[in-house]
Amino acid sequence: MKPTTSSSASHQRTRKDHATEAAEDYVEAIDDILSAKGECRVDDLRKHFSVSHVTVSRILARLQREGLVRKEAYRPVSLTKKGKRLADQSRERHQIVLEFLKKLGVSAEVAEMDAEGIEHHVSEETLEVMRRFNTK
Repeated sequence: MKPTTSSSASHQRTRKDHATEAAEDYVEAIDDILSAKGECRVDDLRKHFSVSHVTVSRILARLQREGLVRKEAYRPVSLTKKGKRLADQSRERHQIVLEFLKKLGVSAEVAEMDAEGIEHHVSEETLEVMRRFNTK
C-alpha cells in the first residue's frame, strides 16, 4: 500500500524533528551549564548526558558546522547568537508543554519527563493552543 501524502509528510517531519532534537538538547544544556558555572567544557556535557567524550565531540563538531556553538581545542564551549536563540526557544517550548501537562493533571515528575520528548515534536499550531490553554 502506497503511503498517503499526509502520512509521508508526517514521517518526514518526524525524521527532521529527531535530527534537531540533539541540537536543541545540547544548546539548552550548554546554556544551563554556562549559567550555573560560567563556562562549559566537553566533560560537563559528557557527565550531563552520560555519554562518551567522543559522542560529545562529534555532536559539538556538528553544532559548530551548523553555526550554533564555538569550540576550540582545550577551550570552553560557547554558544553563538544563533545557538543562544535556539536554547531560549527550546526552553520556552519545554515550559509551555510542561505547564500544559500539569494543568491536565499529570504529576510534576511525569510531566517533566514527557515534556522533554514532546517539546521536540509538537507543531507550532499545537504549541500555540497549549500556550493559550495555559493562560486560562
